[in-house]
Formats: sequence, C-alpha cells, structure tokens
Amino acid sequence: MKNIPSQIAIIGPTASGKSALAVQIAKEINGIILSLDSLSIYKDIDIASAKPTITERNGIEHFGIDMLKPDEPFDVIMFTALYKQVFNQAMIDNTPLIIVGGSSFYLKMLLTGMSPMPKIDTNTKLEAQETLKYLAQAYEYLNSLDPLYMAKIKPNDRYRVEKALELYLQTDTIPSKYFKDNPPQPIITAPLPIYEIQIDRDILRNRIKQRTIKMIDDGLVDEVKMLEAKYTRTPNPMKSIGIKETLEFLDGKLTKDELIEQISTHTAQLAKRQTTFNRTQFINKKLLKIEEIYQEVMENL
Repeated sequence: MKNIPSQIAIIGPTASGKSALAVQIAKEINGIILSLDSLSIYKDIDIASAKPTITERNGIEHFGIDMLKPDEPFDVIMFTALYKQVFNQAMIDNTPLIIVGGSSFYLKMLLTGMSPMPKIDTNTKLEAQETLKYLAQAYEYLNSLDPLYMAKIKPNDRYRVEKALELYLQTDTIPSKYFKDNPPQPIITAPLPIYEIQIDRDILRNRIKQRTIKMIDDGLVDEVKMLEAKYTRTPNPMKSIGIKETLEFLDGKLTKDELIEQISTHTAQLAKRQTTFNRTQFINKKLLKIEEIYQEVMENL
C-alpha cells in the first residue's frame, strides 16, 4: 500500500450500501471496521437494525456491533470512548480503520469534540434519581436556574434532564456556564478523509422498500415479539424505526401491507434527514458514487 490513510469514514443515508462498501474496501486494505450506527450496537436487534450478518462481514473484524443489551444505556460519550479504544488498537496493529454508518452525529462529535465531563459520584446520582421521580418539577427547577440551556431540552426528555441535573448537582455550576468554561476539544486529531455516498433519490426509495420487504420476510415480526417479551417496550431502542411500526402491527393497528408502507416511509424520511445533516455538517468531504469511492481508495494501493 502506498498512501492509505490510517482511517477513513464512509457516510450516507440508510440503505445506500455503506456497509457492503466498507467490507469490500476493508478486504482490499486489510482494515477493520467501526460501526457508526446507534442501533447495531445492541444485541438481539439484528433484523430491525439491518446490521451486517456474520456472512456479510466476510471475516472483517467489526467493532460497535452487538456490545450492549437493548435496555442498557448508550450515548455519544460511550461511543467516543469506543472510538479511542479502537483507533489506538488500530495504530498499534498498523491496521487501517474504516468508520462507517448512518449515525453521523457521532462522527460530528468526534470531529468537533466534547467538553470534558466531571465524574458523577454515587451520592450525586442518588440525589438526582430522587429528584427525577417528579420529572416535570425537576425540569422546572433546572429551567429556573438555567433557562438558556434548558430551552434546548424538551420537558419529557428524561435522559437529558438527568444529565443536566447531575452536572449541576456535582459541580454546583449551571450547565451553560460549565460548558462555557469547559469548551469542547476535538477527539479526532489524525487526518480523516470522509466519503459520502451519492445515490439517486428514486433508487434509494426503491432500495428502502425492497429492504423493508426482506426484513419482514427474514422474520422482523418474530424478532420484535422476542424483544418485547425480553425487554418490554420501555427501552429507547424499542422506539426505533422498524420496531415501533411492528409493535403497532402486533397491536392490530396495521395490516401487513400498511406495516411495509409505514416502515418504508419512515425510513425514507430518516434518509432525507441524514442527507441534510451530512450536507450541512461536513464541509471537507467527498460526495461520490459507490464505485467512485472504491476506485479512489484502490488507487492508493
């Protein structure tokens, strides 16, 4: 290999072919893959997440897949720690790293950085949980202290309210002042070429529809039944596209045809949001068709 960088990122809308392209490239450059997908991190969510199967991974080592149970928390802080671990190991092994997936928000956070967070001790966590028994009051309390910061958080967003409350209780500093005093530091400092897959909108819609049909044929309904029995409907992943519609189908609110249509429509809407985010948040990226991305990387071999 001549000029293969230590890491590259492949982004694009759902169903655009990112995972297959990453595996294809990894095979050629003897690389490893870090999944940039907020749902594939969970065990048992296989069909609904459209994570690559063992066969589709084609012997390439993948990270960020099947690490947690659906009722275990996962956030950008945990992803940041995962990236650091995988990148450091890749450097030790002299192995190229391919970051790939649709959750580009995580990639953006790696590039722009996050403010260093204090360690939250046990007493603070207990105090926060006691306060959060009354979520509305907890939100109003924080809003009275820091309306500027809380304006960005919905009153029913328990997770973000909890984090803001813990930060305030631990540091005795309102969040807006804390983040002003502790500006974010970029996590990714090594060069990172970013490739975004360019795909025709009509082709993508058709791919989404066909993938949805295949998911159902592969046993999506049975998978969601299992997930509900094992984890209930409470965890956040149970509200994901593909799962929430299937739960409505199981409740008798949708026919099979309506289930396919609902999942396809919501996935297409997600793809549009992903495309908009990628267009506005990543300036120094290359927008290319799949074959052009592959060709450009291979030219460096």
